[in-house]
Amino acid sequence: MAELSFDVAHLGHVEVYTDKFDDSLDFFTRIYGLKLSELTGDSAYLRAWDDYEFHTLKLTRHHTTGVGHIAYRVSSPEALARRVAIIEASPYKVLGWTDGDSGHGPAFRFEDPFGHVFELYWETVVYEPGPDDRPALKNMASRFHAQGACPRRLDHLNLLAEDVSAFRAFMTTCLGSRVTEEIRLDNGRVGGSWFTVNNKSYDLACTEEHGKGHGRFHHVTYATDQREDILRAADVFLENGVHIETGPHKHAIQGTFFLYVWEPAGNRVELANAGARLMLRPDVQTVVWTEAERKKGQAWGLKTIETFHTHGTPPVAVDPE
Repeated sequence: MAELSFDVAHLGHVEVYTDKFDDSLDFFTRIYGLKLSELTGDSAYLRAWDDYEFHTLKLTRHHTTGVGHIAYRVSSPEALARRVAIIEASPYKVLGWTDGDSGHGPAFRFEDPFGHVFELYWETVVYEPGPDDRPALKNMASRFHAQGACPRRLDHLNLLAEDVSAFRAFMTTCLGSRVTEEIRLDNGRVGGSWFTVNNKSYDLACTEEHGKGHGRFHHVTYATDQREDILRAADVFLENGVHIETGPHKHAIQGTFFLYVWEPAGNRVELANAGARLMLRPDVQTVVWTEAERKKGQAWGLKTIETFHTHGTPPVAVDPE
């Protein structure tokens, strides 16, 4: 067994593109319940009420939808240097250093084999609540505001790839990720892999692209404390005319209680309960699911709907022929 690496501390933030910026921003703040830290240029910097960083979602005005970049915070400056050296010695595309952003300092960027842009950073901006946002309990990042669905923190994201095995090699090499669960198809391909860099059950998933796209985005997820929060959120989405794609229900893989919706530009967004499994066992083995097991559907029998396999962002151009 390879020595576990904890150079990478946690998923820091996700940049999501939207071609309906005002509508998307209204969704993520008023309906989904994230807090706006800053609005500058073509981007809004958002966070959930107990995220410690300045932002965990960067919403950017763009000509289309999808993911701009995925950012992980490392555990120390020394850890950043180690990961940079590993990535530079790897076969993966290096994009180099950026000066940083509103929420963090210098970041090292690189690409997976499918064009998704990743970055690693150490220096960060810790959110400092003002008088109107100061929590009653000093161990909370900011005040619980009960606006919209009001998730507690960023949890994970899901990317699409034509070859999940190639993506898996990228994650284990560049980030030192562990694979906690995986789908093995009858034809030998890996249909999906779930990755963690810490003791959460996963912070990123990659599933096989079935929509004929390339380098696409499946969804981003924020966590609630309990299932009842998600049931309440379903009513919030219903009252605001948000497209509920599937759920509430329980996943078989990872065991999370879930609800998926599409924000106004078409990006998929999930709410999941924060009570998922923790990976405390250092020699834990990857849980492997067969194709037959996955065809049974979700934990309580709900069949996975077709759009969950085919819908991603940006949308794939339709051939007029």
